[in-house]
Amino acid sequence: MDRIRLSDTLEMSRLVYGMWRLSDDADTSPEHVRNKIAACLDQGLTTMDQADIYGGYEAEEVLGNALTPELRNRIEIVTKCDIVAPVGRYADKRVKYYDTGRAHILASVEHSLRLMRIDHIDLLLIHRPDPLMDACETGAALDEVVDSGKVRAVGVSNFRPWDWKLLQASMRTPLVTNQIEISLLHNAPFTNGDVAFHQRHGQPLMAWSPLGGGALFDEGHAKLRARLAEIGAEQGVDDSAVAIAWLLAHPARILPVLGTNRLDRISRIGDAGTVRMDRETWFDLYTLALGHEVP
Repeated sequence: MDRIRLSDTLEMSRLVYGMWRLSDDADTSPEHVRNKIAACLDQGLTTMDQADIYGGYEAEEVLGNALTPELRNRIEIVTKCDIVAPVGRYADKRVKYYDTGRAHILASVEHSLRLMRIDHIDLLLIHRPDPLMDACETGAALDEVVDSGKVRAVGVSNFRPWDWKLLQASMRTPLVTNQIEISLLHNAPFTNGDVAFHQRHGQPLMAWSPLGGGALFDEGHAKLRARLAEIGAEQGVDDSAVAIAWLLAHPARILPVLGTNRLDRISRIGDAGTVRMDRETWFDLYTLALGHEVP
């Protein structure tokens, strides 16, 4: 599997295994989680995507229970912080909110390290833009966790270009990626400036929900799904692999984040990297997703 360099010290696999549903599985045993990671590693998929809030603040611990020193050394761990929801360790909170203050970031890093039983996080992302963010305080806190060695690299998630520029202007450490929603159905980032901004600066994007949260396969998108299935049949893969290949074909070096608890589906994530996608096919799918031809 291809690898993408995000910084001088961090590379990630082109396809990323998303663990947001890890604690929702009927089987959260360490052995079963290790089997999922092994299925990823068999394909060269080494990057695991977490967040403190996943599973009501439980998914990181499910991963940590499964990690051995050998497994830890073979993977990159991404996690996120700043969402405070009234569940789990924040069950006493009155309302869901964001916290990008220094104390919360430092505490979140410590929680993540403890729950995943690791000594460093490979990539820490600010999960959501915070309307109350003090960029100087947040930027200094991110610099601090990198300087401490507890975090190798930092980035953001769901930021628009102006949010990114505000935070980056207050930091010594470069932000290395922005994880945003991109898919055939959520294709606005290709035209609203989000992809172009990061492409201009050579910053690979991570794409969450690259299959549209499953909506891609609803009856309302029958023509698009039929075309995906047709291309997949021609190349010996399923329709979801073609939808992911559509993202991989873009020159912005997008890293799709794919989440499933089914071992059979995990073992086929890498199929997307085998799909041939020429320009005409790319626009064929784009046209079907838009519902009209391009202007």
